Amino acid sequence: MNAMLFAAGLGTRLRPYTDHCPKAMVKVDGIPMIAHQLCKLRMAGITHVVINVHHFAEQIINYVNANNGFGLKVTFSDERGKLLDTGGGIRKALPLFMPNEPVLVHNVDIFSNTDLNALCRVHEKSENDASLLVSRRDTSRYLVFDADDSLVAWKNVKTGEVRTANREAAQVLTDIGNEDNAGYRLRAFSGIHVISPALFPVLECCDEVFSIIDFYWRHSVKYHIRCVDAPADFRWVDAGKPEMLLLAAEVLKT
Repeated sequence: MNAMLFAAGLGTRLRPYTDHCPKAMVKVDGIPMIAHQLCKLRMAGITHVVINVHHFAEQIINYVNANNGFGLKVTFSDERGKLLDTGGGIRKALPLFMPNEPVLVHNVDIFSNTDLNALCRVHEKSENDASLLVSRRDTSRYLVFDADDSLVAWKNVKTGEVRTANREAAQVLTDIGNEDNAGYRLRAFSGIHVISPALFPVLECCDEVFSIIDFYWRHSVKYHIRCVDAPADFRWVDAGKPEMLLLAAEVLKT
């Protein structure tokens, strides 16, 4: 199976660490983030990984190559000319993936105790065009799913903004606040998802720069974009800030 590791971000929240190195090379428990993620992908049975690069790209490329890809076939998607956001990054990388196979997408700064192999198996046994790992946790931005686990909308509970292609749901979602209600469930996205090849032609037709979350809700009426709920013992850390690096190290121990 393919995987894509998002490592192109500027890492502005991790300054001053990222003043002289990319976010992917910031150390967690004494080891660069990217090494932790590549090892986890290998243990999950992934064989081919595409890594997008931008900020201090050569540091990532040199480090991964010097370690023989950590036992994986690694290809780099070069975004040094222009950052393409999450959706644009996947779109640019499409020719680099092994054809006719799903892609597990993972942010380089996300640390969790997720069984990635199990997530991939759930996706492959489903009819999903995309499977999004979600959980119950406090955040300001949620994905909204219906009783069938299908994505309906994106919602910012601080501003009340709702983005949806479902006109019937728009007003209801504006009124229900941040609680599960009216047959809808609000869940936090983990930054981990699996995309089926059925969506590749649709991605190819998109603009050069776009968010994959915007892509998902815009196409949720036509395609099967569903959630996979994380288990009760789920642990998750966004290591995108200096104060979260120690918490990420704690998650590694699980």
